Order: sequence, then C-alpha cells, then structure tokens
Amino acid sequence: MFRVLKFNSRIWFLLGFAGCMGLLGMGAYFQLVDGLEPCPLCISQRLAILLTGLVFLIAGLHNPGQAGVTRYAILGTVTALFGASISTRHVWLQHLPPDEVPECGPGLEYMFQNFPLFDTLKLMLSGTGDCAKVDWTFLGFSMPAWTLVAFLMLATLSLLQIWNCEKK
Repeated sequence: MFRVLKFNSRIWFLLGFAGCMGLLGMGAYFQLVDGLEPCPLCISQRLAILLTGLVFLIAGLHNPGQAGVTRYAILGTVTALFGASISTRHVWLQHLPPDEVPECGPGLEYMFQNFPLFDTLKLMLSGTGDCAKVDWTFLGFSMPAWTLVAFLMLATLSLLQIWNCEKK
C-alpha cells in the first residue's frame, strides 16, 4: 500500500518544483485576473517560492547520490523556512491592532528606482502598512497564512528526502 509513496528523491524533488510553479501560477492569477496587487511581503514570498523551486528543479535534474540528496534537502528546507519566516511576519502584520500597523510605503518599483538597494530589500522583508490589509481569505485564512502552510509543506517534503534516499 505504501509502496506508491516510495518514489526516488528525483521524483519528489520534481514534484516539489511543480508545486512551487503551481503556487507562482496562482499568485499570477490572483494578480492579473482578480486584480489583487501584491505588497512587498507578497513579492518576497514569491521570490522565496521561486528560490525553493529552483533548488528542487536543480536537485531533480542533477539526481545526485545520497550525500547530494542530503545537501539539496537541507538547502531546500532552508529556503522554504526562509519563505515561512516571511509568511509568518506577514500573518503577524495582518493581526496587529490598527494603531500599531506600520505606515504604508511607496510602491516597489518606486523603491527600486529611488532607494538604495539595501533599504529596498529591508522594506521588502519587513513589510509596510499595505501588507496588513487582508484582501482574500479561504476557509477563514488569509493568503499569507496559506502560503505559510505551503512553505511548511515544502520544507517537510525537502527534509523527508534525507530519509527517503536509498543507500547506494
């Protein structure tokens, strides 16, 4: 019964990559079709999903031995947990009382054109008042909360590859 779940690491890494691309596709759909403009933290989360997906893609294409799978699994876990930390910050901002929400900042394009790169990255990772607004919910959870769940699932998928890797 559980034999179906015993794929090799290459397949799991490629499934993780497909999941990341699905998440990015959903983000593009919500932005381009539903008209939800992403805040700086949303864009940071998308970049973390992209980075995690690239780790999974490289791991799947490389198809390394046990030591390589362990390295890719750790790297995939770290990138997914980095994204989870951004999502956690976003969820926290959304649950702040209105008087504690940071001020809204300029748009990301404006920041990249007029601010030093370090300041722009700092604002992207810390969020602005725009990030505290909840535009969309599903089953009572906001999009950043669902993204947090996705990052934790990706981290788990990646970490499980250490134990999934067959000894060669």
